[in-house]
Amino acid sequence: MVIGLLLVSTAAGCAKPKVIKVASVSPLSGSQSSMGEAIKLGVQMAVDENKEKFKKLGYDLQFVPQDDQADPKVGVAVAEKLIADKDVLLVVGHLNSNVAIPSSVVYAKDNLTQVSPANTNPAVTDRRLPNVNRICGRDDFQGPWGARYAAETLKAKSVFIIHDKTTYGQGVADEFRKKAEAIGVKVLGFEGITPGEVDFSSVLNQAKVKKPDVIYYGGMYPEAGQLVKQAREKKITAYFMGADGLDDKGLVDIAGKDAVGVVYTTAAGDVTKSDAGKAFAAKYKAKFGKDIGAYSAYGYDSTNIGLLAIEAAIKANNGKKPARLQVSTETRKVRYQGIVGPVSFDDKGDNLSAKIYIFEIKEQKYPGTLVAELAGKP
Repeated sequence: MVIGLLLVSTAAGCAKPKVIKVASVSPLSGSQSSMGEAIKLGVQMAVDENKEKFKKLGYDLQFVPQDDQADPKVGVAVAEKLIADKDVLLVVGHLNSNVAIPSSVVYAKDNLTQVSPANTNPAVTDRRLPNVNRICGRDDFQGPWGARYAAETLKAKSVFIIHDKTTYGQGVADEFRKKAEAIGVKVLGFEGITPGEVDFSSVLNQAKVKKPDVIYYGGMYPEAGQLVKQAREKKITAYFMGADGLDDKGLVDIAGKDAVGVVYTTAAGDVTKSDAGKAFAAKYKAKFGKDIGAYSAYGYDSTNIGLLAIEAAIKANNGKKPARLQVSTETRKVRYQGIVGPVSFDDKGDNLSAKIYIFEIKEQKYPGTLVAELAGKP
């Protein structure tokens, strides 16, 4: 009898805690890995900080970073893998809207909560999937604000628009174009390039002939860096503008001194302007040995929002592991004061307090200088 009791006691003492997994999904390889890694590390920091709290609730909180390679097909394959693992209750990602949109359809099959730190295309939330949320702003705010800044601050009368043909890049460029035309800025061209290209002579020669006041690029920083560098080599003096795909130190690394003067809109603010943001940046630097990226704090806040929802679902479930539907329902209820500011979701999953920021690179370093902070639709 004593031996039996000891065996029961030992077995109970060795019982493993239940597992809850948090996945980040972003490009961790390829040309956009700098921005994708910044998201991943923000998520990792939040998971690490919450491990002890979840341990007290009886759960082993695990972090499972995923590389979507900025490729929609890879993103969908990753989503299928995550949906099959029932321990995954939260996905933080993606970076690219053309990856997030098809991947979110997979997550929706089983109500797997997605909180996006960086996806700006309107279709991400306009489909009203109940499990899909984002804390950043939208391109139908970002593009128009960029056009107004070009017209009102840069005094542009004409613009030549280039985009990378992706859901994100062409989408934000089209929003810029529509607003520019509406306020009387002449659009001299709307041309697409292919991500991964390195020689932009053809499109830049077209721009040079038309002599625009502004060249606007909808796309990511690797191509933007080459575009502005090659534009200056061709003696094109137009202002160079873009959206948040340019919001990475990689732009300055590639363009060098030619990055000076570039203006970009972004859904990511400079969090180091607040005491909380400065503390976050210092912790991040101490932990990872590198400065925060544009969406590091957005990854961190997205994770904390999802974890608050999971915690609320556990408590509502009397300590039992919640179903994915319970977590997605709780996520929409979260009211959170984050590093990036207040977050609360509307019925689409958009953050009611999201803002758009405009930066100018005034010297050869990243980030640029904040020149405008804007709310609402222009």
